[in-house]
Amino acid sequence: MSTSELASSYAALILADDGIEITADKLQTLIKAAGVEDVEPIWTQLFAKALEGKDVKDLLSAVGSGGGAAAPAAGGAAAGGAAAADEPAAEEKEEEKEESDDDMGFGLFD
Repeated sequence: MSTSELASSYAALILADDGIEITADKLQTLIKAAGVEDVEPIWTQLFAKALEGKDVKDLLSAVGSGGGAAAPAAGGAAAGGAAAADEPAAEEKEEEKEESDDDMGFGLFD
């Protein structure tokens, strides 16, 4: 990440932590107050637009949950019955097959 991206990210996190609406002007003000130079306004505009109407705290708490893929899988299992339940097992076997191809008799440092 560039300095501009990091500065914009940290400024957005500070605003979200204080419960203040994230706007490009507020991001730019925080970045200037922190003494970070050469942050083009496009970065603050991009971050403000991307986070507009979103709760940053919820986004951060949902990062590692992996909840996005669970809903479609559950819906498919309910609609497809046993056929949908067999599908993940087939995918796991495929992945194991791909992993076994990694050992070709030589290593990175041989």
